[in-house]
Amino acid sequence: MKDPDDRHSDINSMASNAGLTVLLVDDSKTIRRSARGFLESEGYSVVTAVDGFEALSKVVEYRPALVFADIMMPRLDGYQTCALIKNNADYRDIPVIMLSSKDGLFDKARARVVGSDDHLSKPFSAESLISAVRKHTAGKRKDSPKTGSAASGIAGQPAETSGA
Repeated sequence: MKDPDDRHSDINSMASNAGLTVLLVDDSKTIRRSARGFLESEGYSVVTAVDGFEALSKVVEYRPALVFADIMMPRLDGYQTCALIKNNADYRDIPVIMLSSKDGLFDKARARVVGSDDHLSKPFSAESLISAVRKHTAGKRKDSPKTGSAASGIAGQPAETSGA
């Protein structure tokens, strides 16, 4: 049986996570579903994407507090996605954590080279996922409006205008 004081700390933890949006990018529906469940049970708002291209548009639209990106995805892989986020002045402060079923030194090194803030091996536990979010979002709250430039896309190029 849980101590009643633990229940209050769980409620306080969920309340403090409210407003923080996490973007989860993975081509596996199973991974997206389980990670979403873990994060939402802790009070986080979760946005998902199936590949890097979709992720980039969601970064611009939602400006998440953190991005989890699978390394191996079709079209635009996690390394490329991370590099595009980190090379954009408007979004480089968003922590990107790479997800991989490979736990090799090469994968971790390559992730660091493209700007990844951390690496999490799959399969991951609820505890490791939540711990990673807490570590990389300490002190962040998503109560403020988006700070990204509406006039630039993720690649930092000016948005096209008509009639120019």
